[in-house]
Amino acid sequence: MASSMLKYATSSVVKKQVMALTGLLLCGFLLTHLAGNCLMYVGPEAFNRYAHALITNPAIYLAEAILAAIFLTHIGLAAKLTIENRNARPQKYFVKQNTGRGATFASSTMPYTGLIILIFLIKHLIDFKFGPLHVVTYGGVEMRDIYKTVVDYFASPVSVIWYVFCMVALGIHVSHGFWSAFQSFGFWHPKYTCLLRCVSKIFAVIVTVGYSALPIYCYLQGGN
Repeated sequence: MASSMLKYATSSVVKKQVMALTGLLLCGFLLTHLAGNCLMYVGPEAFNRYAHALITNPAIYLAEAILAAIFLTHIGLAAKLTIENRNARPQKYFVKQNTGRGATFASSTMPYTGLIILIFLIKHLIDFKFGPLHVVTYGGVEMRDIYKTVVDYFASPVSVIWYVFCMVALGIHVSHGFWSAFQSFGFWHPKYTCLLRCVSKIFAVIVTVGYSALPIYCYLQGGN
């Protein structure tokens, strides 16, 4: 009994389900993070006060640890499943077999877009979280001027192009990952799957356009 449970817990089905769950949690984070970023359009004070409230909250360390664990679990399982799938088919077919699953550009490039996102995240943390430190004071409270850090960074067209490129890769990744996550849990019905695919594409567009608009906006503001 115990061996059967262990075998099931380490099966590819469970791995896919855990990867799907962590992926959906990360999709939720993308929306909340995007909402916070939109305060950039309100102005420096609104955005800096928001950022200050986050980084001075003691719970931020726990939240970051949980988020890091979710992300590492997701990419770890994705890498493991990719390797296992390739090992299961050591020789490529000369003629592509029609599996009926409707392989798309997004599904075929998941490992590559995932790698781009990983590189982007590392660079993003270096550029912003550990980037140049500017200080500003509002109502007698001194805080980091992250607004200036962001605007100055996107004063470079190269930075804007790199960011938008990565957001396109992110959009492609989630356009497949969002709906396929539900499929991993057995949600597959002719009546609803088409709708779920459409929702997934809409979500991908919101993420891509929403995040890409920010660097373009900052570039038009110019560095201070």
